Amino acid sequence: MVSNFVTASLAGFLYLTTVTAAPFSYANNSLSNSFPNSNASQIEHIERKAHGTIPTPFSTVPGSVGKPLSDETLISLEFIAFNELFEVAFFTELIANITTRVSGYTFELGDAKDRDYILKSLNTILAQEEVHALWVNGLLQKSTGSVILPCEYNFLVSDFFEAIALASKFTDANQGVLQDITVLFGTQNDSTLIRSLVAVAGQEGEQNGWFRSLLGKSPSALPFLTANIGDLDYSFLIQEFVVPGSCPNITDNPLTNIPLPIFPPLNILTQNIRPVQQNLEFGFRLPSSGPDPAWKSDYSGLQMTYMNQQNNVTVAPLTNVHTNGDIVTFNAFFPFDEAAFGNGLTIALVTHAGVLFPNQNKVSNATVYGPGMIERQLGIELLLEFRGLRVDRGGS
Repeated sequence: MVSNFVTASLAGFLYLTTVTAAPFSYANNSLSNSFPNSNASQIEHIERKAHGTIPTPFSTVPGSVGKPLSDETLISLEFIAFNELFEVAFFTELIANITTRVSGYTFELGDAKDRDYILKSLNTILAQEEVHALWVNGLLQKSTGSVILPCEYNFLVSDFFEAIALASKFTDANQGVLQDITVLFGTQNDSTLIRSLVAVAGQEGEQNGWFRSLLGKSPSALPFLTANIGDLDYSFLIQEFVVPGSCPNITDNPLTNIPLPIFPPLNILTQNIRPVQQNLEFGFRLPSSGPDPAWKSDYSGLQMTYMNQQNNVTVAPLTNVHTNGDIVTFNAFFPFDEAAFGNGLTIALVTHAGVLFPNQNKVSNATVYGPGMIERQLGIELLLEFRGLRVDRGGS
């Protein structure tokens, strides 16, 4: 895990991080286990570490034939598998960094009990994520004869607290998507999957409460967590973590490709966003063909669209727009309000302007760039003081 602090420099602006560590690969992972190609004995061991099992089906009426899962449901299951494999990779590397005492992941001598507790908790979370991945790939294997395969990943953080903050962010994003998929399972008449999916969402919420507590935040962020859409979260994972060209299921082959759109990135250039009303700076790269005429010469054909909580979207015009070659930077107002807007996860998107959004899915349909994931943050010194932990951050 290495650091990923975006600056406002325009040169090479979309990919500023210099990756000095080798990407995570399941073929050569740091814990030297065989997941996701686990045999029956290994799965039983994983389930014991997870404190629970892959759901076992109830008996069916003799002679009855189950309904095949819809195509839309299968696509959603493919996304869930893609996300779970990513999460397993993340926690595998985090555990390895703590276990091998990588700089930034070591604890002072007085915190040995905290270190043991954190490792035990993370190993349980890892096993539970492995069970999730095995469950959903098992459903896909039964329905389609194939499974989603892992990619290679870069996790761009440099110490324990950055890793936990990132875990909280992607868990927030995933919890929003699980809402969307639950609705889809119902509308596709695949409601037999809903109970297990809601159980997964509950588990994710429990672990995120622990992440937030480690970060000095209240365990629960919001009364109604921010909604998200599979298209947006899929783009987020690919933009932020996946090594380009490393995914067997992101291909031009329709038989193996996950058929979800991948949006071009929206970069959040403002760092350490505080919970106040302010203008934020963003940027994106123009397509090779140049800007779409519908965006207009002053970019008034685009708008910033924020998704937060379960509320209607908040929109803001793009202001102070500047171009430098194929890079566009701009400001957009972030109207923070302690109750109404900006707590928990806020999803920032550049969408077509003047579009009415009757629901979250329509926001995805109008997206041009994104998503940018914004979370209310606390300063690292406050986190350290709150926890009473002292982590070696690898230098001053």
